This record gives sequence, C-alpha cells and structure tokens, in this order.
Amino acid sequence: MAKEKKKDKQASKKEETKEKKPSKAKKDKPKQIEEEDSPESTKDLVTTEKAELLEKTPAEEAKETTEEETEKLKEGEKPSEEEAKVSEDEAEAPAEEEEELEIVEEKFYNLNLRKIWSSPREKRTPRAVRFLRDYVGRHMKTDEVAISEEANEMLWQRGISKPPRKIRVRAVKDKDGRVIVFPGEVK
Repeated sequence: MAKEKKKDKQASKKEETKEKKPSKAKKDKPKQIEEEDSPESTKDLVTTEKAELLEKTPAEEAKETTEEETEKLKEGEKPSEEEAKVSEDEAEAPAEEEEELEIVEEKFYNLNLRKIWSSPREKRTPRAVRFLRDYVGRHMKTDEVAISEEANEMLWQRGISKPPRKIRVRAVKDKDGRVIVFPGEVK
C-alpha cells in the first residue's frame, strides 16, 4: 500500500507541474502583445524595416534589374541602349576568348583512357585529368596546359568513378606557348 501511495503522490505532482506550465505561458502572451502595441516598439519596427530596405545585397539588386527588363520586354518596350550593350558584351565574351587567342598550332587527339580504369574507383577521373594534361603537354611540347570548363565537364560527366573510355579533344597552342584543351568535334 505504501508503494501505491508514493505512486499516487508522484502522479499528482506531475499533473500539477503540467498544469502550472501552460498557465505561465498564457500569462506571458498578453505581456508580449502589450509590448508590441506600445508606440516605441512600432517606431522600432518601422526603422528596422526601412534599414532592411536600404541594405540590399548586390544579388537582390541584380534580380530587381532583370525583373524590370523582363517586364519591359513583356510590355513591348525596347531596353535602353546601355542595357542592350551590356547584354551584347556578355554574350560575346566567350566567343572573343577563343578569337583573341592567336592560334599558332591546333591539333585533334583521340585518347583511349583504358589504362585509367585499372586505378581505384575513387581516383579514376582525377587520374584521367592528369593523363590528359601529360599527354597534351608531351605532344604539343609545352608544360603549360589548361583544360577548358567544357572539357573538364566532359571528363567529370559521370562522376569520379566512371570517366569516359575514349575522348576526342582539340588542343590549341597560342603564341606564348600555352595550350588550352577543348572538347573535340564529333564526326
């Protein structure tokens, strides 16, 4: 019987603590509402909102400008001359890089990456990248070999453990002796 009384007392204490906790939370809520309704807190809210509006990140500003441009295009308005020049310059930038290279020598290579597959699974694609650099450097007689983003994506397309078995690349050598590797054209 003594054990039952102890259990009853413990159960009643737990119920009392459960009942007390919600009552405290209910008392806190009206105080918070009263504080928010005070004129000082509304002034603080207004000033913080203004500060947030004034402090925009460059990414947010760029989004706003692009949204404005799309609205103009939807309405049928032409973008201003400055906006048109900026967008044309951005579109021509990748094409100019290839044209600005004074090509001294250009070669196409078909590489069989069969040897790469004998290496451990998690080292295959990095090894394929090193193999490509060494091979092109050896055949173009230079140490400065850069792999373009497109060629790199071609190697990494299926992940670290499954590089392609064969690839075709275009190696371009400029007047300074630097070589850039691009993906080759498919026949």
